[in-house]
Amino acid sequence: MSRYDEAHANPQGPGDARPTALQIIKDEGAEGTLKGQVIVITGVSAGIGIETARALATTGAKLFLTIRNLEKAQNALKGVFDPSTMELVKMDNASLASVREAANAILAKTSKIHLLVENSRTLFGTNHLSHFLFFKLLEPTLLAAATPELPSRVVVLSSSAHNVHGLNVSDNYDFQKGGYEPNVAYGQSKTANIYMANEIERRYGSKNLHATSLHPGIINTELIRHLPKEALEGFKAVYPLMKSIEQGAATTVWAAVGKQWKDKGGKYLANCQEIGLIKSDEEKFISNGYAPHAYDVEEAKRLWRDSLKMVGLPAED
Repeated sequence: MSRYDEAHANPQGPGDARPTALQIIKDEGAEGTLKGQVIVITGVSAGIGIETARALATTGAKLFLTIRNLEKAQNALKGVFDPSTMELVKMDNASLASVREAANAILAKTSKIHLLVENSRTLFGTNHLSHFLFFKLLEPTLLAAATPELPSRVVVLSSSAHNVHGLNVSDNYDFQKGGYEPNVAYGQSKTANIYMANEIERRYGSKNLHATSLHPGIINTELIRHLPKEALEGFKAVYPLMKSIEQGAATTVWAAVGKQWKDKGGKYLANCQEIGLIKSDEEKFISNGYAPHAYDVEEAKRLWRDSLKMVGLPAED
């Protein structure tokens, strides 16, 4: 059970009683609690990435924010960016070389990272592989910061779209053998996000590094971009479920600072709570439930092994 169950029981659309990211910070008593710590947030050029940064900045931590377009990010971050506590790092998720450069730029300035938040994109390569490589490059610093008193955390944004499809076979992640279908590709990338978080927890949880994945909710830009035509035709029915951008960042911040996740992970979250299995009659793109394949340990292990190969890193036990 979550303290926010009642607020989510009868949604009325953006700006209703559901919590915002800043409310989570206040409710968790997180203001000023991470002074001297380092937080890295990817994809901070618009939307919930900015709101996540705005909220987590109140913890007192130093923030490294990865962005694709410097000018766009500076305009979007007006009123949020504070050069004394935040630093922008250019990173293009479509290029693994750019991911390496961004990681190296951060590693040149810090040897410890308390929290990594990876905002997701849409395709397997730009979404999963870039995030996987970025985590692996920052992994030593996340472990270096991790203690029993203050474990490190990784928060990976997934989506309800993971319900649509699991993983392709190992030699067809990018549909090299054909059969490309947008919803399947999108669903696969979101399943990969969940598997990455689950496998981080399995591998590093005993070392005080924990990871969770989450569905931020249906937010205007996400809805328009990714929901299928038939879902858009039912827009009036979907509208009450939609969240404002400030509300859309709430579950991310809950996973990042919530006391409930201090010593555990490997769970899929939505609406500031741990979520149960999707019901058979629910629409997959708007359900908060998780798919039956979401906690498939062997599939998560396979993805980890394959991802190491695809980004050019050595095999692991």
